Amino acid sequence: MRSGNPVLTDKAFSQAIDRGETMTLNGTVNKTFMSVLLLIGAGYLTYNQVNPAVLMVAGFGGFILALITIFKKSWAPITVPLYALAEGVLLGGISYLYNAQYEGIVSNAIFLTLGILLSLLMLYRSGYIKATENFKLGIFAATGGIALVYLVNFIMSFFGMSIGVLNPLNSSWISIGFSLFVVVIAALNLVLDFDFIEKGVEKGAPKYMEWFGAFGLLVTLVWLYLEILRLLAKLNSRK
Repeated sequence: MRSGNPVLTDKAFSQAIDRGETMTLNGTVNKTFMSVLLLIGAGYLTYNQVNPAVLMVAGFGGFILALITIFKKSWAPITVPLYALAEGVLLGGISYLYNAQYEGIVSNAIFLTLGILLSLLMLYRSGYIKATENFKLGIFAATGGIALVYLVNFIMSFFGMSIGVLNPLNSSWISIGFSLFVVVIAALNLVLDFDFIEKGVEKGAPKYMEWFGAFGLLVTLVWLYLEILRLLAKLNSRK
């Protein structure tokens, strides 16, 4: 099994199988729904209270919780809800800053993210989209390439430089095209996540892996939402 999502690695389920109660697809869907509600709730409460210190703590805390979840999957029932809350606080502040620049952009990004999620889920369940090995390999390679670009940009930021196409204020068609490409790849990662979770259910992974599966989907959704925000900001800059 291969997933473009770095959280859902090939060994994630196979190493976690035990003799206890096994995960189910419905259970994973429920855990994902609860995680998204926690994220949205935290984001709503902090949306109008942008505090740089709080955002830094939330971002760092979310990163630490993500690492703990990846390396201690059995802790997922505790760490994933906390991760969702931390990410909600962070996204609330980021969303406020975007909306202050372009009013209405946040609601559009939320609806687009949820719409893409539901659309791809229906297409996947109906069999119109199948996660073949070549499909997985292509998305995995594209995701790795995007991650490399962001890593280079992060290193360049220490020297006061950045990659132009990543700037939300860059409204050139090349920059918009790059963001559109990233949004497509992020969205297609959802298909790989659906497939990976389904395989985990078939293999009889332990019950706590429902939370880990929800965590993987949440990571992809957060990435997708942020990229949609960036794309919409670039499009609005052209008006």
